[in-house]
Amino acid sequence: MLAMSSSGPAARKPKTSLRRRYKRLRRRAGSWLVPWLAPATLGVLARSWRFTVLDAERERACVDAPGRLYALWHGRMLLGLEHHRDRSHAVLVSHSDDGALVKPLLLKFGFQVIRGSSSRGGARALREMLGELREGGTVVVTPDGPRGPRHAVNPGLAWMARATGFPILPIGFATDSAWRLSSWDAFTIPRPRARVAMAYGEPIRVPRSASEADLVAATEQLRVRLLAAEVRAARELGVPLDWPESERVAWEAETRDGRARA
Repeated sequence: MLAMSSSGPAARKPKTSLRRRYKRLRRRAGSWLVPWLAPATLGVLARSWRFTVLDAERERACVDAPGRLYALWHGRMLLGLEHHRDRSHAVLVSHSDDGALVKPLLLKFGFQVIRGSSSRGGARALREMLGELREGGTVVVTPDGPRGPRHAVNPGLAWMARATGFPILPIGFATDSAWRLSSWDAFTIPRPRARVAMAYGEPIRVPRSASEADLVAATEQLRVRLLAAEVRAARELGVPLDWPESERVAWEAETRDGRARA
């Protein structure tokens, strides 16, 4: 009688099933523990960070606008919480599991939360954001979220800027000491007593008369100014960029031939 191999799909199935159950249990535990533990822990951690703010006059210039859009990369979301806390800024957060974990952190720091993304609840979220802007508020958006690719800008912000006439303020971050998750966005959590540099880019204004081609150009301009702001922040701290090698090489090429005009 031939012995049956233990290396086939049937033999691997129990192990795969156990792994899935473990991941499911870990996710459920995280969704219960994070709302209780993370806000308090992050609050203590964030108060230990040492901030340097570059080009703060650009933010002050936007404060006079009847509404404003702030843009930052998804992986840098935590770095600006302490500096902008208790200002009632509204932050767009997806309906994903990650969004559910981030929501209590934002509320702890005095932000409002608008839930939605392009794949779920997008129309309602858009109405809420436009309403917030027209009431003179600030809306914070991560243009490469919620799924990436990292540092890829979707055109939604340029469209909102055209629809409202309000400026987009790019914000770049760097830190000299951090934990970085192995996620698509290299989600960054500064360590205790870390130095954090925050650089404001030049605001982007999109006129109501802008064509579709103008929106494409504004979207590319936002990408460039966000990256340029991160470069300035990293230089301020004297730390290397934590981007993938291919992206650093591409940025250097853009800078050399004059395409990267921030």
